Amino acid sequence: MGDESLWPRLASLPLLVEACEYDRLHAVLAYEFERSTTHVRLVGAGADGLGEDVSVFREDGTALHETRPQLPLEGEWTLAGFCDHLATLELWPEPPEWPVALNFRNWALESAALDLALRQAGRPLHDVLGLEPQPVRFVNSLGLGKEQPSIEPVRRRIARSPGVRFKLDAEATWSPALVDEVAATGAVDTIDFKGHYGFEVEDPEALGALYDHVIAAFPDAYLEDPHDLPEIAQRLGGHLDRVSYDSPIRSAEDIGATPLAARVVNVKPSRIGSLRRLFEVYARCAREGRPMYGGGMGELGVGRGQIELLAALFHADAPNDVAPSAYNEDDPPGGLPASPLAPCPEATGFRWAA
Repeated sequence: MGDESLWPRLASLPLLVEACEYDRLHAVLAYEFERSTTHVRLVGAGADGLGEDVSVFREDGTALHETRPQLPLEGEWTLAGFCDHLATLELWPEPPEWPVALNFRNWALESAALDLALRQAGRPLHDVLGLEPQPVRFVNSLGLGKEQPSIEPVRRRIARSPGVRFKLDAEATWSPALVDEVAATGAVDTIDFKGHYGFEVEDPEALGALYDHVIAAFPDAYLEDPHDLPEIAQRLGGHLDRVSYDSPIRSAEDIGATPLAARVVNVKPSRIGSLRRLFEVYARCAREGRPMYGGGMGELGVGRGQIELLAALFHADAPNDVAPSAYNEDDPPGGLPASPLAPCPEATGFRWAA
């Protein structure tokens, strides 16, 4: 794709917005977790553009489909002009609990605008960018339980889709025996420590033991978002080539400014929150030869396909955390799509065909 941002190829796309609508999405995922998101629908010139707001996990009165704000979005724009205008608006009635939710909501509206602009132009994203979608390798992101972790969620998914691979959320409650049992499957590409989510470290000794066991048992796996603690940095000193960061990465400037000098980047479009910043991240990783893989935030609708499409264009052959949403159910159905996903962008717009 070269090492320059491709944003200029999109920035000047004409965009006509006549209305904005909101649709509720809901599902019950693993561990009976109720997930709600909102489809954002921008309408104009007989077409519609979709994005997905992932900022509210459970309905609490602040989801877009609950508040249905009347945002001043109507008018004739360029895509860049619309995004600049969006940055001047208050998208939340009150500041959200987690500041990153501002980026999540902004991404929903910018991605809907991109979809609408492309559909009004009668062109698909890959055509405008000059890139060819490739088959997308994916992993299923999964927890094994906090208090009584078990390998059973992994086994259920392997039974449904024998070739499935995983990104697992590590817990200090993992026993050495469980670590070895999971490692024996040979199906884990990434271990996510979630060390930058603000969770309290209740037992530093158990956490250190977890890192020792994981580093030894998964010698080829990416080690994502390790805890920013001296004793953890010491353990990871000889493994920096497989340390990756997700939570701290919200712009190209954040790459290389992480606590450890990691090379690998989990590119999460909704966390970055802006088309311009997203393409700057892609460009910097390309310039510096940094491995990338994609990530999501439990999308239930069009947003999942959008991150699958971006993975197909920018980092297809990587452990992308973009598994089809059915993998996130507690007991996934049979007949799950296998990795890699064949490229299936829609004929126009910023969408992955269902």
